[in-house]
Amino acid sequence: MSIIIYAHRGASKQAPENTMAAFDLAYDQGANGIETDVQLTKDGIPVLIHDETADRTTNGTGYIKDLTYQELQSLDAGSWKSPVYSDSKIPALDELLAWNKDKDLKLNIELKNNLISYPDIEEIVCEKLQQHKMVEHTVISSFNHTSIAKLDKMKTTIDYALLTSKQMKNLIPFSKEINAKGIHIRYRLLSYRLVENATKNNLYVAVYTVNHPILIAKVLRLGCHALITDVPNLAVKLKQQTK
Repeated sequence: MSIIIYAHRGASKQAPENTMAAFDLAYDQGANGIETDVQLTKDGIPVLIHDETADRTTNGTGYIKDLTYQELQSLDAGSWKSPVYSDSKIPALDELLAWNKDKDLKLNIELKNNLISYPDIEEIVCEKLQQHKMVEHTVISSFNHTSIAKLDKMKTTIDYALLTSKQMKNLIPFSKEINAKGIHIRYRLLSYRLVENATKNNLYVAVYTVNHPILIAKVLRLGCHALITDVPNLAVKLKQQTK
């Protein structure tokens, strides 16, 4: 099984995160997939942004939940990275899904509902994936394990996985209980034993956010299913060297 290289918020080391420019660059660099974050606007539109507010990555302010999609579209989401990207906007999920139709990349959609509870975000995202025929290309993840358990109750056919940055004694049993396909873990939790135990339980392991060559090499060596990185060009190069 060949490891999936997910570009973390796109090629976010070089381009403004979670913008179409970052996704385009990741595709050009040979990434197998895109990892991105979904939140809901005031009018219920799923948009791709990591933070709960627009403050850090745009020239605007305020919580995403308090701004309409039209208001977000008026913001500059690229100049903070470089003036070259001054025309970048916060994309809607629809835009990414339409963009991917002729590219066939894997998508890792993280529901950003661990701090703010967005009503029906699970249903909204699943409906979008079905509309764009991206069900087979996508895995949904979240740090909010109650939200991931909700996907199990919804009986969705879309793959989903638990995200965690902390040691959890019941991570694998709970993942099995709610029919998750995998676990997405922070790099410091990675070990051969964890990968082996997950594999025995028919769970895949994805590791985030891995940027250093030595750490990337370890993820490749341990046989993880997926690697999430800000530097997909480097990860792709190292992956090719290990063949």
